[in-house]
This record gives sequence, structure tokens and C-alpha cells, in this order.
Amino acid sequence: MIKVKDLKKRFGEREILRGINLEIKEGEIFGLLGPSGAGKTTLIKILTGQLVFEEGDVKTLGKDVRNLSGEDHKGIGIMMDQFGVYERLSCLDNLKIFAEIYKIPLKVVMDTLEDVGLAKTMKTPAANLSKGMRNRLQLARVFMQTPKIIFLDEPTSGLDPASAKAIHKLIMEKKKEGCTIFLTTHDMSEATKLCDHVALLNEGVIVEYGSPKEICRRYDYQKKIRLHLKDGREEELPNSRDAAQKIAELMEKDAVETIHSTEPNLETVFLELTGKNLEENSL
Repeated sequence: MIKVKDLKKRFGEREILRGINLEIKEGEIFGLLGPSGAGKTTLIKILTGQLVFEEGDVKTLGKDVRNLSGEDHKGIGIMMDQFGVYERLSCLDNLKIFAEIYKIPLKVVMDTLEDVGLAKTMKTPAANLSKGMRNRLQLARVFMQTPKIIFLDEPTSGLDPASAKAIHKLIMEKKKEGCTIFLTTHDMSEATKLCDHVALLNEGVIVEYGSPKEICRRYDYQKKIRLHLKDGREEELPNSRDAAQKIAELMEKDAVETIHSTEPNLETVFLELTGKNLEENSL
């Protein structure tokens, strides 16, 4: 669905993307992770034909992005901050505008509002929506096109946990329908939960790639198992056969409250690779 080879992009003297290589398969959720300013939004704009680039080969839907037609764009859904929302119009009227452009029947619009949980607020002006509801409206605009690939730029940024969970559910439903999803985020727990593969982007360079679990295992140097016992004690054992007997004895005594491996999460891997956490801006 997406293939990128040796992509470079500059703004003036500043090189924003420095030799990006990616391949994203049909039906997967791919996560591009990195702090603000790392180049995530720039890459989305290039992949969707909105931005020119200096060097490299970039294909979306199997076609050079410089040659994407209007028909090709019907198969591409894009959700970006404030993208495609008219503040004074109701939810329904917002969607009707795009429905007319793409010749989408009104029934599809109404069904989509129901799918994203906005049927009861369809007449509410966009300006009066909460951030979570606004995000759902943006998703509705994307979903009613029935796209083959969806680009979601920080879709849950600033949302409360309940709203974020609702957005996650909508994303997973689209994946089940066979849609390919390109997700940018700086929320590592979100990426671990949703993504089949992720790339860690720092200052225009992909510093690591793989499934979230693969990446975390790759940087598990300690290889330990930590047990919290019901009497309050902590036990730390090597993650090997040698610890099996000890763990079995504790389990038989019903002494174990929790048990965890010491493998890092994506946040700690990113910190190790870049020396910064995801809340920091790239310079």
C-alpha cells in the first residue's frame, strides 16, 4: 500500500526527512512514532501528494504520489488537526459538503454518524463539540469515503482515556474491514495497543522499526522476572530455566500477587536510542 525509498525533504537549509525507507502492507496498522517536530506530519503530506520532495521514490496505493489522480484520492482518507471541519456548520452539514463532492448518498452519511456515535448530536455546530466529539466528526468524514488507506495524525492527542478508547475501537473496526491505517502518535501505549508495526522517527531519521513487542524484546538486556509476593516482598529472578523451580514453588504456595518480565516499553527504548523522551521537541 505504501513504499518509500531514500526519501529526503528540506525546508530551506533544514533537512526534515533524511533518507526514509518504509514498506507498509495492505490491512495493517502502521505507527510512526516520534516527538513533535520529528517529521511525522511532513511525511503524511508527502505520502498523500500534498507536498513535493527533493529526493527519493514514494508510492501510495502502488502509484507514484506525484501522479495521484482525483480517483486515487477517493481511496485515501486523511484526518489531521482541524482538517475538514467548518465551525459554524452542524455535524450533519459538515459531512454533507464532502458527501456532495464525493457523490456519497445521504444514507451513507447518516449511517456513518451512527457508527461514530454522533447520531444524537448531528445538528450540533462543530464549534460546540468537545475535542473527543470533534475527532469523531473528522473520522466520520474519512470513513464515509470507504477509503483503502487512512492517514491519522495524532487522532487521540489531548483526549481523556474514555474518548481515546472510543477512537481506538473505531480504528480497530476499520482494520477488521481490511483498511490499511497509517497512524502518527507520540503515545507509546497507544502504538503498542493498536499497531502491527511501528517506526521510531527522530530528527528525520527512522532509528528503529518492527512490531512493538519485537522492539521491546530487542532492548531487553536485563532478562529478569520480577514477582511481587502477597506478603509485600519483591523477588527478582533470571528469565531462564533456572528460575522455573523457584517460581513453581511460590505459585504452589499461592504466594505470588503479580509477575512481570523486565523488558522495556517503547518509551524507554526511544529514550535509549535518542537521549530524549517523546514530549521533547526535535531541534
